[in-house]
Amino acid sequence: MADLDAQVRESQQQVEQAQSRIAELTSRIETARSKIKGGEDATLDIENATLEEVHAHTDTMNANIAELIMGLDDVTAAFSRDFDEMRNKTGWESFVGIFSKAKSDSMRQDRIRTANIDDKLQDLIAKSDVIVSLLEGQLTMLEEQKVKVETNLSETLDEREATVGELEALRADIQALDPEIIRLEQKIANETDAAARTKLETELAEMNAKYNEKVQQEQVKLAKSQTLERYIEKGKTWVDS
Repeated sequence: MADLDAQVRESQQQVEQAQSRIAELTSRIETARSKIKGGEDATLDIENATLEEVHAHTDTMNANIAELIMGLDDVTAAFSRDFDEMRNKTGWESFVGIFSKAKSDSMRQDRIRTANIDDKLQDLIAKSDVIVSLLEGQLTMLEEQKVKVETNLSETLDEREATVGELEALRADIQALDPEIIRLEQKIANETDAAARTKLETELAEMNAKYNEKVQQEQVKLAKSQTLERYIEKGKTWVDS
C-alpha cells in the first residue's frame, strides 16, 4: 500500500500541474483575443500559446494515472487472494475437522469474524475514489477550458470573416481607382489650359490621397486577418487536442 500511496500523491501533483498549464494556455489565448479585439499586437501572445508543454505534462499525468490504476489492480488482486485464503481452513482447523467438522467450521468462522479487514477494504475504496476523482476532475477541467476556447474561437471566426470581407472590398476599391488615376494623368498630360490643368491636378492629388489611404487600410486589414488566422489555428489545435 505504501507504493500505491506514493503513486496517488504523485498523480495528484501531476494532475494539478497539467491543469495549471492548461489554464495558463487558455489564459494566453484569451489575452491574445482581448488584444486583437482592442486593436493591439497579439503576435507574441499567440506564439506563446503553445501546446507542447501542456502535452508533456498531460502525457506524464496520464502515464502516472495508468500506473496508479495498475497498482490499484495489483493491490485489489492481492486483497482478493488474502480474502480467499482467509476463507480457507488453516492447517489446524483442517486437523480439528478430522475429529469434529462442526468445531472446525466454528473455529474458521470465529477467525474470519475477528479478522480486521475493514481498514484494508476502506483504504482500497478510498484510493479507488481518489483515482475516479482525479479522472473526473481532469475531464471537467478540460471541458471547461475547451468551452472557453471554443467561445473565443467562434467569435474570432466571425470577426475574421468580416475582416476578410472588408479586405476584399478595399482591394476592389483600390483596383477601381487605378484606371481612374491613369485617366486623370492622361487628361493632365493632354490639357493645355492652365486653370483646367490645375483643377485636374487637384483631383489627382485627392484621388492619390484616397488611393494611399485605401492601401494603408488594406495593410492593416491584412495584418489583422493574418493575426486572426494564427489565433484560429492555435484555438483549433487546442480544441482538437
